Amino acid sequence: MSVLICGSVAYDTIMVYPGHFKNEILPDKVHMLNVSFLVPQMRREFGGCAGNIAYNLQLLGGVGTPVATVGEDFANYAEWMDKHGVPREFVKEMPGTLTAHGHVVTDLDDNQIWAFHPGAMSQSHAQSLSTQGVKLGTVSPDGRQGMLLHAQQFADAGVPFLFDPGQGMPLFDSEELTHFLDLATYCAVNDYEAEMFMSRTGLSLAEMAQRVDTLIVTRGGKGSMIHNKGKLIEVPCAKAESLADPTGCGDAYRAGLLYGLLHGKDWETTGRIASLLGAMKIERPGTQNHRFTPESFRARFKKEFRYDLS
Repeated sequence: MSVLICGSVAYDTIMVYPGHFKNEILPDKVHMLNVSFLVPQMRREFGGCAGNIAYNLQLLGGVGTPVATVGEDFANYAEWMDKHGVPREFVKEMPGTLTAHGHVVTDLDDNQIWAFHPGAMSQSHAQSLSTQGVKLGTVSPDGRQGMLLHAQQFADAGVPFLFDPGQGMPLFDSEELTHFLDLATYCAVNDYEAEMFMSRTGLSLAEMAQRVDTLIVTRGGKGSMIHNKGKLIEVPCAKAESLADPTGCGDAYRAGLLYGLLHGKDWETTGRIASLLGAMKIERPGTQNHRFTPESFRARFKKEFRYDLS
């Protein structure tokens, strides 16, 4: 039980709009928005941040244990986790609820519009952490009370953890978001989330970085920036063989961060592991449909970055 991954376990309904949102949404009419998108492609996938991160970490040869609450419709997902070796001893079924459901529409520019029903996730605070034997944790999007509780429990136990606010950011005010940073060891956001975080808290990017050991900002096809103790590390974007679906790439990236941290890699290598894992995810539709072995990952890492991943 090296890593506890606190976050959502959810079913994702993924729809692809074969056009561009920018051509359908009138900027001067966003205050009275009424749009409809025809989506010829639709899939139902196993997802949620905790489920996705644990799945990717398992592919790399690591072990990540999701901490999540699910509903009475969890049986199919449970079979999937068992099939792929993802532990579920800390996935708790809440009677009378549905498992969280995410609905996303993605356009050809990889822009996404999400709607999310939290379901059983709202009761994530019912799961108290057992940190014995835990080397690392994450607090990813989950129920509001659960995120607050688990961050404090990691901090009280002295377990370093990654704060991954993501789509959970609107649940918290400025003081709470700042407190998360003060408790966390690491923080990972994409460039849009970084702007939202700064807007909500009044902190600059440099001030955010000062409150944690390391701040990671992903920038899609532009790679990522890692702010570590006053040092700025630029990580290139790994080349993807195809661009099938961006859903879940951020979770794959975070699994790469966890793997690098667990194995004592420097941040230059850790960022590249994360970047490559995100690229390999985007090549397949859905969040948990990509496959590889640790050996094939190391071979592709060497080909991509010109050095061995020992």
